[in-house]
Amino acid sequence: MSVSPSGSAASKGSLEGSNAQRGLWSSRLAFILAATGSAVGLGNIWKFPYVTGENGGGAFVLVYLLCIAIIGIPIMMAEVMIGRRGGRSPVNSIKAIARRDGLNPAWKLVGAVGILAGFLILSFYSVIGGWAISYVGTTASGQLSGQTADAVGAIFSGLLSSPGTLLLWHTVFMALVMLVVAKGVRSGLERAVSILMPALFVLLLIVVGYAMTTGHFGQAAAFLFQPDFSQLTTSGILVALGHAFFTLSLGMAVMMAYGSYLPKNISIAKTSVTVSVIDTGVALLAGLAIFPIVFANGLEPGAGPGLIFQTLPLAFGQMPMGSLFGTLFFVLLIFAAWTSGISLLEPIVEWLEEQKGMNRTVSTLGAGGVCWALGITSILSLNLWADFAPLGFIPMLEGKTIFDLLDFFTANILLPLGGLLVAVMAGWVMSKQAMEKELALSPGMFNLWFVTVRFITPIAVGVVFIYNLA
Repeated sequence: MSVSPSGSAASKGSLEGSNAQRGLWSSRLAFILAATGSAVGLGNIWKFPYVTGENGGGAFVLVYLLCIAIIGIPIMMAEVMIGRRGGRSPVNSIKAIARRDGLNPAWKLVGAVGILAGFLILSFYSVIGGWAISYVGTTASGQLSGQTADAVGAIFSGLLSSPGTLLLWHTVFMALVMLVVAKGVRSGLERAVSILMPALFVLLLIVVGYAMTTGHFGQAAAFLFQPDFSQLTTSGILVALGHAFFTLSLGMAVMMAYGSYLPKNISIAKTSVTVSVIDTGVALLAGLAIFPIVFANGLEPGAGPGLIFQTLPLAFGQMPMGSLFGTLFFVLLIFAAWTSGISLLEPIVEWLEEQKGMNRTVSTLGAGGVCWALGITSILSLNLWADFAPLGFIPMLEGKTIFDLLDFFTANILLPLGGLLVAVMAGWVMSKQAMEKELALSPGMFNLWFVTVRFITPIAVGVVFIYNLA
């Protein structure tokens, strides 16, 4: 890992006594791009549009925005604060804070839960990222042009039924992630996001501009921004609550890891708010890019997970210049998945560097290689092992493949558990004086954050936790 130019700067973001030689983000913008790159992923461009469609549009969006404010931002601030105050990997940051503040060292398990969640997510996230890579070639070659819904569905089914093809693209995606992470903070993470994130925004705006030519842009905007609360159910509110939490990469130790590279002179609150606003903006833009195309082709906005890989390809195949803009859309999807994949691998690589004394390249190859191997089980569960349900003897897990189990276990148990523990730690365990110093907020703003993270956020995350399990 590269070391910051100033010899003393390497320890500025850590607790006194840290001997780690660490790289730091070069600027607030670098951190914002990296954190936004982590937050902006498949959840924004794939999941947000279809869950919005399933839950009635504008009313769901309004609840989602409120949830970002009362859950997302407070927990993000807490995670970044823990990372910067500890100045190490998530596990060792919490361990150092516990030693300094006289806390139970078992709290380091909060970091371990997050690292495990991110690692498991990346193993199957990489498989989905491989789907996006595959669809760039499929769309660019014109294979979708003029196809029927059945033919488009057959293309996707054909991809999923081919272990060799899925393995190829899974390998390519993991290699792209490992290539960036191996180069460290300045040369790898920061350089990559400084290119990928602006490119992602430009591509998204181009696709939105294309969507404006469909004649259904106004209908899409009304669907997204005119609340109809008769369409909103209790289930929809809880889905909004859960998605607001997950879309910001919370509960998976990413923001702790990125926060550990954050210099002391950068405001945690301002950067957390900025990242949340940009992430939300991208999700809304994705809706404005997708729904005009959906409405123009008489398709169903609540088409579910197949919206991106089946419904939209059908639309692109029927539209003028659909191959070009469909290709741009899937390139956009790759960029979003790539920046998120980088952030999911970083926490465990950082921990291996510190705990095992490995250099950056070896730790990346080791962690990335194991993650790649685990991803093969997800690939096989889509075809050869499609009937294999390892925990099928448990009623709530009946029929779930390995891919399904990894998704269920991380989304419904590890992530909310990690977020809940972070909120409890910040709201009830850590030194209030130390947090005031680290966050550097006015007394009124600090008290607002503290009350929110102490009472409101844990209750909200707890409700999501219980609902998901039920």
